[in-house]
Amino acid sequence: MRRLLVATAATVLTLAGTAVPAAAAPAPGGAGLGDEYFPDYGNSGYDVSHYDIRLRYYPDEDRLTGTTTILATAEQDLSSFNLDFILDVASVKVNNRPATFVRQGDHELVVTPARTLADGQAMTVVVQYSGVPSNKVAAGYTAWIRTPDGALAVGEPEEAWWWFPSNDHPSDKATFDVSVMVPDGVEVISNGVQPRNPTPEILGWTRWYWRSEKPQATYLASLAIGQYDIVRDVTADGQPVINAYSKLLPEAFDAAARSSVERTAEITDWEATVFGPWPFEARGGVVAPPGTLGFALENQTRPNYSAAFFRGGSNTSVIVHENAHQWFGDSVSVAQWKEIWLNEGFASYAEWLWSEAQGEGTTDEIFDYLYATEPADFWTVKPGDPTAPLLFDNAVYDRGAMTLHQLRRTVGDDDFFEILRTWTAEHRYGDATTEEFIALSEKISGLQLDELFQTWLYTPSKPVLTASQARALAAKKAVKAPKSWAQIKRTHELLHGR
Repeated sequence: MRRLLVATAATVLTLAGTAVPAAAAPAPGGAGLGDEYFPDYGNSGYDVSHYDIRLRYYPDEDRLTGTTTILATAEQDLSSFNLDFILDVASVKVNNRPATFVRQGDHELVVTPARTLADGQAMTVVVQYSGVPSNKVAAGYTAWIRTPDGALAVGEPEEAWWWFPSNDHPSDKATFDVSVMVPDGVEVISNGVQPRNPTPEILGWTRWYWRSEKPQATYLASLAIGQYDIVRDVTADGQPVINAYSKLLPEAFDAAARSSVERTAEITDWEATVFGPWPFEARGGVVAPPGTLGFALENQTRPNYSAAFFRGGSNTSVIVHENAHQWFGDSVSVAQWKEIWLNEGFASYAEWLWSEAQGEGTTDEIFDYLYATEPADFWTVKPGDPTAPLLFDNAVYDRGAMTLHQLRRTVGDDDFFEILRTWTAEHRYGDATTEEFIALSEKISGLQLDELFQTWLYTPSKPVLTASQARALAAKKAVKAPKSWAQIKRTHELLHGR
């Protein structure tokens, strides 16, 4: 039977009189993904699958020109959408048609396509831009670091804004192709593998190519441009290991840095026995020029290190920490920035485990020393919800690690390490929350653990040890710092200074 359809602006009526709501009109995507600490970071309404970033960099001027192509999918009917970006935009195209764009706030670019985008529609967004990144200020500072011989794009939680437009939140990961043209004799190091060798492009200029084959958060994408000695090797299973050392490093720093970073493959092989298979396509590290980078960051496949970590000699602790992040932070990312202990507490505990494996101090000894010596204000910070200003507070690292040690003491080694390996497997290339970690811990151990996590993550006071733990600690004549503690402490002092 054929039905007579009568249309109005608001409804479609059938002959039987049933009202069916008309489709909602396309609406703007949100200027933010609702992060509790940084509500306008990232953007809603679409999901990115790939970034193709094609740049030219002029070291003498610190000038960048570029075109970034974003492949994404609309997640609603979109009349406009936002990108996080602060350089000077010349043009934007969406699905091959010129789009209009305006600035909003200190880092939002609002794009209105010529045609609205339907829910589920593929989006190809092409942004052409230029600028001097070190002259741009957003979120109260400049994240782009100019060096004597080039630049560093390394930072957390903000960095992408200074060199490519993006959906800048770890909950929206994508694959990356990055190519940068620089004057001959200048090196460019980024993430992942080199899909082709550096290629002369025009007289006096060479283009470098890098590819991240696994999903990557935007803040983990990095650039190091300047004079670098690049050392290449392969792991036992043939995976590339690419390390780079600034040629500006003093001789003593250079030797200490190489004595540390060249052990990356060894250290990550050990970490794989604890946390599960290495999650990415390459490994390595970059050591920045002295006096430029003030911290280390777990950039995916290739962490960046301040030269200061190697001032006193070799430092395996920081190599362990940043590469543990490849599992905890890079492969399994935070769904909200408030969950940062899932990155830093786990990476810090990896240092404790390495100390134990190297015979330089057990995890019990490190825990007892911290518990006995941390000052009162240390215990007022809640690592599970530290607040945005204290995102990288000492307690997030060390009390976060202490939380994991208490979990290990409660559930036993077998269940504890099963929890870690299951966590990295189940959330591989995704994001996760503390609630999910607690649920997994309870599932594997069969224990109710809410009180443990409430006490160690969310109580702004020094937790009381169990009676047996308190007796064991009291029975010790003196609580001394393990042999490894000086290196761990120095590493964390620098990490907290970012």
